[in-house]
Amino acid sequence: MNMPKELRAATEQAPRAGHVDALRAFLGANRRLFVLTGAGISTHSGIPDYRDRDGGWKGATPIQHAAFVGQISKRRRYWARSMAGWPAVARAQPNAAHHAIYRLGAAGHIGTLLTQNVDGLHRAAGNRGVIDLHGRLDRVVCLACDTRLSRNRVQEMLIEANAGWLHDSDAIRPDGDIELGDVDYDRFVVPDCPVCGGILKPDVVFFGGAVPKKTVARAWAGLARAEAVLVVGSSLMVWSGFRFVREAAVRGLPIMSINQGRTRADDLITHKLDDDCAALLAAAID
Repeated sequence: MNMPKELRAATEQAPRAGHVDALRAFLGANRRLFVLTGAGISTHSGIPDYRDRDGGWKGATPIQHAAFVGQISKRRRYWARSMAGWPAVARAQPNAAHHAIYRLGAAGHIGTLLTQNVDGLHRAAGNRGVIDLHGRLDRVVCLACDTRLSRNRVQEMLIEANAGWLHDSDAIRPDGDIELGDVDYDRFVVPDCPVCGGILKPDVVFFGGAVPKKTVARAWAGLARAEAVLVVGSSLMVWSGFRFVREAAVRGLPIMSINQGRTRADDLITHKLDDDCAALLAAAID
């Protein structure tokens, strides 16, 4: 699991004083961890996060589930931007934080790895049994017949139906789309399901959508077995992730957070490390 040189270079900054020892002490005292990761763990892989240090949106809010399902104009806009942004997501590689989490799991410290991210980088780093709380961007589902397609196959369909449109860009957003500027989205053709003609949607939970019950049940079961919680790169502003930290606090579990800036759970976290998660995890876990 060798990390590319450009990703190693991105994590050569030193963690803050005392943080390496604090993380090592936490890991030494707690074996069966419930690990929750967010967008901040993937920034060194070239995938930006959503929020600033105060937990506010950095840019426009992501697409809402109801808007995608109910408005063809929103679907055109989403798929046009996604067609341009997907190749950069597909090229993204795990960084030092993903590899450190893998080593932590291989050493037997992780009971459950729950990620809010849809980029698949934990799996790419070698982790198995990852719970994708918000789904996976590399898959597409038909909302009518439940047919599943790979995102790469849908990319081919998009390019074929929209000759002349930008279909590769390095400027991406956390959910895989990009800003295209002043574009006439009405000219964009959104492919239908090749099986039934239904609406194709990325197999992810858009804002306002519901996390599948089976996924939530797996996460709760993992928390029930945990000795402690480690939150990496998440402000926990979204309820779907915050609820697990809140429940851990109710149960009296130790909770460590590695994140730059404020989190929604600051009053619940027992060990808060305001630091770059890639630099800290790489330094602490060897």
